[in-house]
Parts: sequence; C-alpha cells; structure tokens
Amino acid sequence: MKRILPVIVIAQFFCTSVWFAGNAIMGDIARQLHLDAGYLAHLTSAVQLGFISGTLLFAILSVADRFSPVKVFFCCAMIAAAINLGASINDNTATTLLIFRFATGFFLAGIYPVGMKIASDHYQQGLGRSLGFLVGALVLGTAFPHLLKSMTAALPWRYVIYATSALAVIGGIAMLVLVPDGPGHAKGQQLNVANFLHGFRNSKFRAAAFGYFGHMWEVYAFWAFIPLMIGTYQAQHQIIDLNVPLWSFAIIASGSLSCALGGVLSQRFGAKPVATIALFISCLCCLMSPLFLVCNMQWAFIVFIFIWGMAVAADSPLFSTLIAQNAPVASRGSSLTIVNSIGFAITIISIQFINALRTPANAYYIYMLLAIGPVLGLLVLRRERGESTAGH
Repeated sequence: MKRILPVIVIAQFFCTSVWFAGNAIMGDIARQLHLDAGYLAHLTSAVQLGFISGTLLFAILSVADRFSPVKVFFCCAMIAAAINLGASINDNTATTLLIFRFATGFFLAGIYPVGMKIASDHYQQGLGRSLGFLVGALVLGTAFPHLLKSMTAALPWRYVIYATSALAVIGGIAMLVLVPDGPGHAKGQQLNVANFLHGFRNSKFRAAAFGYFGHMWEVYAFWAFIPLMIGTYQAQHQIIDLNVPLWSFAIIASGSLSCALGGVLSQRFGAKPVATIALFISCLCCLMSPLFLVCNMQWAFIVFIFIWGMAVAADSPLFSTLIAQNAPVASRGSSLTIVNSIGFAITIISIQFINALRTPANAYYIYMLLAIGPVLGLLVLRRERGESTAGH
C-alpha cells in the first residue's frame, strides 16, 4: 500500500511529460517550418482540444468507471507515447504537427483524470494530500520538456520528443505492473450516457467545479505564455544571461511544490479554504503583473513570477479533491473527467483570447485579463459559502 501513491505520482509525471513537449521546442519548429510566434498558441490549443475531445468521449462512455482504470491508463500511455513521436517526422507541416498534438492530447484524457480516479479509489482518507502530490506530478511533467530543452540545447530538438515518449512508456508500464485497481473502484458499471452529469445536482460539487473552471482560465494560459513573458522582459531590459527554457521550467515546476504543500495544508485547514486563498493570490498576481513586467529590478521580477507560478497551480488538486469527494461514488471517474473536459475547453478560450489581443504595445499588461477566471471562481465559492451558512 505504501508504494502505490509514489508509483502513481511517478507514472503521472512521466506520462504527462508529452503534454507540453511541443512548446519546449517551439522555437526550433518555428524556424524549421517558417512559422510566426502566434503558432505557439495554436500548438498549445491543439493539445488542449484533443484532451477536451478525449475527456468528453471518456466521460460519456464512463470509461474510467466501467473498465479497469489502471488498464485504461496503461493503454492510453502507450498510444500517447507513439503519437507524440509523430512530431519528430522530417516531413511534418504546420497542419500535420497540429494533428499529432491533437491526437496526443486525446489520449492524455486516459492519463490525467484517470490517474486521479486511481488515487481516489485508493486514498479516500487524506485525498487532498494524495491529489496534491499527484497534480504536482502533472505540473512537473508539464514543465519537464523545458528542462530537457535546456539540457539538450546542443542536440537536435527531436531528442526532447524521444525522451518524453520514452518516459510515457515507462510510466504506463509501471502503473500496470505495480498498481492494482483500488478498493473504491465500483466494478461492473453499466453504460449510462447521462452518468457524468449527476454530480452537478450537488451544490458543493457545482461550487468546486466552477472554482476549478476559474482556475483553469488562468493556469494554462500562464504556462503557455511564460516563455514569451520572460523573453519580453529579457528584450525590454537587454538581459543577456537569462536562460528562457531553464527559467520556464523552474517557474512552472514551482507549482508542483505548491500543489504538494497545498495538499498537506488541506489536511489541517480543509481543501476549500486553502484553494480559495491560492486562487485569490494568483488573481492578485494577474492584476499586479504589469508592475513587475516593466520594473527594472530583475530579482523582483523573478520573485514575483515564482510566486505567481506557485499560486496558479496550488488550488488545482484541492478543487479536484472537492469534486471527487462530492461526486456520486458510481460515477466518480466520469465526474472528474467531465469537469476536466470543461476546464480544458476554457483553457483554449483563454489562450486564444490572450493570443488574439496580445501586441508589442500591450505585452506588459495583457495578462491582467487572466484575472477574469479567478474573480468569477472566487464569487461562486463565496456564494456557495453564503448559501451553506444560510442553510445552517
């Protein structure tokens, strides 16, 4: 039992490394295919759209509830690893690359939410702590390609693709061999295409879901534009020793620490209060971002961007915990999956929204618009708290 959570965490980390593999090597791909900087947003959105399509189909078919979630995880890891290799084909075009990234995202639907389902089946007690480590692994996996890019700068960019696919294979095999289906997995579920919507009947489930949606408006757009933020700051202040891939990794990876810390804190203070505080801090960071993007103090910019990187991710496992705890037992996997699907649909809107509006003239204050999601999420959480108090 003690080994199960570490294996799930490591497998999640390895398998989700294929998620942002394209972003880490975007500069190389853009030069090879003669693409403009805006293609980064399209590449990110292709993965997200694939993930949304996959999670929607998995939720409707109740895949994680009707079948062994461990076997689902393994199969999807193998397929995602194989498709991820498609990005390294010599004859790729801008269109085929988007197709490969879409397909990779589709099968990530059997990795991220299914990994949370496996953890929730094993760890009903202390679920916040468990998901804190698990989502922390997702964040680290998201950041890892940037570190690989920094470490393999002298090698062809395809090595990043090869390495992330190899990690996904190892993670899938580890999950299959070392982790059984948990005691919380209800076997023999029948197909019910409306099952995934049942959780929304619960007001606490709805509040957690909408808090998560507000968080998702901000988090992936922040991660997608981190290299551009750092690059803009570097150019503005003529800094020559700022390693953009390495700093991008460090900032995104800092969120893995805050996820784990938030999970631990939730054991003492509760998941909802800790999630609310994290969402509030990240909202403030959005609103204060112009001050630090234009300031000429590099240390202040670095400290600020790290605080933002930690706050933007910290609430994710806590909202997932609240969703899992308030979802119907028979459709927990589908409930997690549909919330993921809607949340990632929101990320496409926010990424494309920022990308469409971003210009050299507004590059320093455009990220204030990322506060829209946290503000709405905080309002829903406050309203649910008021209704709960009135009910008592």
